[in-house]
Amino acid sequence: MFRTSDVILFAVMVSAAAFTYKTKHEAENRLDVVRKLEAQIRLEEDTIDLLKADWSLLTQPARLQKLTEIYQSELDLQPTSARQIVGIEEVPVRPVGGEEPAGEVEAKAATDTTTTGGIKP
Repeated sequence: MFRTSDVILFAVMVSAAAFTYKTKHEAENRLDVVRKLEAQIRLEEDTIDLLKADWSLLTQPARLQKLTEIYQSELDLQPTSARQIVGIEEVPVRPVGGEEPAGEVEAKAATDTTTTGGIKP
């Protein structure tokens, strides 16, 4: 009835069909993962765009000027003079041994207005 070659070919055909089904199923699963990742990326990009728009609204010069006028008494802001802006080479080097004692830092801050920008501590 059935020859040995027929049985072997039938087994190969069933194995090939099982392998094809398994491969298709794995590809569909990976495609679902890719689609989810793409949706997450789109969501993150939209969030970034929204945050950039918020940032541009919050940092508008007219808005900041209005806020400085409203909170002038609490902030005690002073205009910055040109001599207070220095280059990186003029910034003092921190000592290698660690941090300075707190008393020395406060004394320097009280006498040095270039590092505080004229703002009272």
